[in-house]
Amino acid sequence: MEKIRFSICNEVFENWAIGDVFKFVKDTGYDGVEIAPFTLGETVVKISPEQRKTIRQQAEQLGLEIVGLHWLLVSPKGLYINHPDEKIRKATQDYLIELIHFCGDLGGKRMVMGSPKQRNVIEGHTFEETWKWTTEVFNACMPAAEERGVVLCIEPLDSGQTNFINTAEEGVRLVEEVNHPNFRLMLDTKATIAQGRVMEEDIRTYSRYLAHIHANDANGRGPGFGDVDFVPIARALKDIDYQGYVSVEVFDFKPDPETIARESLRYLKEVF
Repeated sequence: MEKIRFSICNEVFENWAIGDVFKFVKDTGYDGVEIAPFTLGETVVKISPEQRKTIRQQAEQLGLEIVGLHWLLVSPKGLYINHPDEKIRKATQDYLIELIHFCGDLGGKRMVMGSPKQRNVIEGHTFEETWKWTTEVFNACMPAAEERGVVLCIEPLDSGQTNFINTAEEGVRLVEEVNHPNFRLMLDTKATIAQGRVMEEDIRTYSRYLAHIHANDANGRGPGFGDVDFVPIARALKDIDYQGYVSVEVFDFKPDPETIARESLRYLKEVF
């Protein structure tokens, strides 16, 4: 088995130039970085081929992998994966395809579909209606994902964040209905625990669908900054021969990005 690889999400490095993020992340000992597109601009459409090439080269020259993208629909404003308005769904679908090409241009292989506020079941509409619209949009994205070698990962999020796809079972149902090798499941530690589930049990149960992991504490800080024990999580990932990244994603940026990055990685390497 390959060793477990570790990455970190870049939005914790608020207002840092992306090249400076890459250098610090590499020097700290991470294998990769995961990018939130909104940190680079309101829309990736305005990021030129030359700029994309530069970003990719900055990472490659350091021997750092750009793992992929997350927080996909924060900007531009007005996107919504399963909105009742067909025009909004089509605009979101088109932007997801733009993101797939952007991810591919950077050398990324994973796109995490979290974006809880852009996927809620809207009042007056049913879960199954919303489900149908969601599958249609993701199905339409699969040819581009296959072409670029990008895997789109549905992220179950707890009911405190969204009312749509809260559990690994629901995520797997979507994966099975889209039924494409470029559409898989990812699990976020904080969201899994907040939904009252056991992370290592979901890892084992849904291992055949799993393509990505977000590591964080239940308190929204980095792994090792709270009470979540990652030893059983690490054991479960090793037992299923997990081949992907474990990516640090935090929501509380205190005390500072340097401390968060260093201590999260120190803890993960210790438990893995």
